[in-house]
Amino acid sequence: MLDMRQERPSASRSLSGRRSKIYLRRLMWIAAAGLAVIAAWCATLYFIIVGFDGVPKQGAAVRADTGIVLGASLWNNEPSPGLKERLDYAFQLYKEGVFPRFIVTGGLDHNGSTLTEAEGMRNYLVEKGVPGEAVSMDTQSRSTYENLLFAKQIMDENGWASAVIVTHNYHGARAADIAETVGYDPVQVRVTDSEVLMIPYHEAREVLAFTKWLGNKLFL
Repeated sequence: MLDMRQERPSASRSLSGRRSKIYLRRLMWIAAAGLAVIAAWCATLYFIIVGFDGVPKQGAAVRADTGIVLGASLWNNEPSPGLKERLDYAFQLYKEGVFPRFIVTGGLDHNGSTLTEAEGMRNYLVEKGVPGEAVSMDTQSRSTYENLLFAKQIMDENGWASAVIVTHNYHGARAADIAETVGYDPVQVRVTDSEVLMIPYHEAREVLAFTKWLGNKLFL
């Protein structure tokens, strides 16, 4: 005759094993669903980033009271190659009469620079022939949000109503969204390609930066 005391622990272990497998499957489905949502989110932002072509679209007539060049790193107190691309494009727009003056933005880098990004940018533009009095500086900002917020304050202090924001393609969509949030009206963003930056890296990094911005935006 079977000993019932020996059967019960065996049945209990079997039931526990089945429950563990069910829980494991559920966890795997939840993890897979989460990964699918994250992948869809990243893909959506990526296509927004790479599809941005300026506001209004490139080729449309744009005029403004000032041009805002968004900051990037200095190398040895001079604009990095990527920052020079932004400045050169902004200078081209200035020469074309799109705007009569500049606001350059960016605080002090923690890379050994003794000038702020804005100071390095102003020096570069002055060397290209822009009058010093035509370049206003925001030397405190540490992010794209602060770039545009502090530049807007400079505009308000001087009675300038409109601006063209200048940056790289990969950065334009987030810059436009921030500008709208800060209160730029109209939002006008001009973007340039790059021949010196690793664009796939910057586009991938921008997905994370855009996600972070959208999260921060909820608490503004």
